[in-house]
Amino acid sequence: MIQNAQKFSHSILQECIKPGDCVIDATMGNGNDTIFLSTLVQNEGKVFAFDVQKAAIIRTTEKIQTLETKDNIQLICDSHANLSTYVQEPIQAAIFNLGYLPGSDKSIITTPDSTIHAIESIMQLLTVGGRIVLVCYWGHEGGDTELSQLLEFLPTLEQHEWTVLQYQFMNQQNQPPICFVIERKR
Repeated sequence: MIQNAQKFSHSILQECIKPGDCVIDATMGNGNDTIFLSTLVQNEGKVFAFDVQKAAIIRTTEKIQTLETKDNIQLICDSHANLSTYVQEPIQAAIFNLGYLPGSDKSIITTPDSTIHAIESIMQLLTVGGRIVLVCYWGHEGGDTELSQLLEFLPTLEQHEWTVLQYQFMNQQNQPPICFVIERKR
């Protein structure tokens, strides 16, 4: 069966992340991607996880308590737009789940300006073969604007340095999420 956007995003990250890598969860949310990344980089690696909402920090803190690799996770209550303040080392991969925090205030959403700024910051740190994955949930108010700006920005990336992929279901109702992958070539 064809993978949904979330499963595809994990498959594409598993291909390029190994133990000891440094990675970013740019939109921590409920901590599921943070935990997934932590198990891939293992104790030798590092996960920087960002969210602007304290609820995300609390939920993720609770979830990682029993995790064997919890010491490799740094939870940061700040916008991913400010990630360069916290991360200066080479990054192998990053993931974004764009939209709002499920089960929380739906008026607090990711925005195109902060997202594109964060992508550009990560691109400066991304190693050759490294990937940035964006799972864009766009069926909420403001989501179509973020998607539109990503669709303007991503094709402008220089093709000799970057490969950009769009993974999307075409025949599903209710604006299914769209997955974008940016891979550094050189």
